[in-house]
Amino acid sequence: MSRYFSEAYRRLVPYVPGEQPKDMRYIKLNTNESPFPPFASVVEAAKEAAEHGELYSDPECLSIRRALAERYGVDTAEVLATNGSDEALNFAFMAYCSKDRPAAFPDVTYGFYPVFAELHGIPYREIPLKDDFSVDPGDYTGTDETLFLANPNAPTGIALPLSTIREIVASNPDRVVVVDEAYVDFGAESAVPLIREFDNLLVIGTFSKSRSLAGARLGFAFGNRELIRDLDTLRNSTNPYNVNRMTMAAGVASLAADEINRERCAVVAKNRDDCAAKLREMGFELTASKANFLFARHPAVSGEDLYLGLRKRGILVRHWNRGRIADWNRITVGTAEQMDALCAAVRGILDETNEKGGPREVL
Repeated sequence: MSRYFSEAYRRLVPYVPGEQPKDMRYIKLNTNESPFPPFASVVEAAKEAAEHGELYSDPECLSIRRALAERYGVDTAEVLATNGSDEALNFAFMAYCSKDRPAAFPDVTYGFYPVFAELHGIPYREIPLKDDFSVDPGDYTGTDETLFLANPNAPTGIALPLSTIREIVASNPDRVVVVDEAYVDFGAESAVPLIREFDNLLVIGTFSKSRSLAGARLGFAFGNRELIRDLDTLRNSTNPYNVNRMTMAAGVASLAADEINRERCAVVAKNRDDCAAKLREMGFELTASKANFLFARHPAVSGEDLYLGLRKRGILVRHWNRGRIADWNRITVGTAEQMDALCAAVRGILDETNEKGGPREVL
């Protein structure tokens, strides 16, 4: 760090994205991207928009907001378009948290939540998940904090039913509840229908996972008009042209063929369940994922050794060498061929482990 860096941020520990090595060609199962490329119509729409790249994009993002409103059955004024869902989350921390209004979220969840809290000097509480990594709804009812819940959660993939989300939101009428639905399209229930019922619910989504546009950086938020107006005030105070014209055009084109996106999500869900069954046959313990990834551990090999063994074989998965998840790995679900390659590599690692000695003790 330079000697000019603000003291306010010197102790900040930034979010660490999944690795993107270039030393060889990997099967990339570590960043929860879609295994499918964007539609040809999406690429063409972005190309056409690029022909006017000398002009600023629409600061109101009306085209993508209208398309999202039509797709989800809400009003355009209830939609915010953002530069990835992380921007929407950042705005939510800024708008609804402060030193007097702390944040709360699970102790095992999306790693950006504590980063945003630290960035803005917001006190926060990490609520321990149960032993099976599920959320105890009672821990989130009647709190005095702004709540952030990824549903399905990451990296566990476990989803809460809509009835539980309704219970949590209803029990916190004086605080905003933010439901982060980055992975909802792979088998969970969306809370978007509840925004008309509750004025304290903000639902955040992304085009990165289920719509094959991770590289385009397009996110969105749904809430009542007042909540969206709050976030829009912050958007216009930081980056009013936050969604570029190519990304906006790509998003509109993707929504125009959203039934194909849903079909692709069904394929990913089938690949997830098929791979989960094969891993269980090999002795793995897995959570009940409703996302586009699996969360798994094996009693015979540590999480780090499995991660390194797969990496050596040209397959990337996500590993966190910390606390209660140190023996677990998050595995993005790819094509059927990619998941077959993963399972074959895992069998090789387990065979090597068995040759070296017996099973290890899992803490």
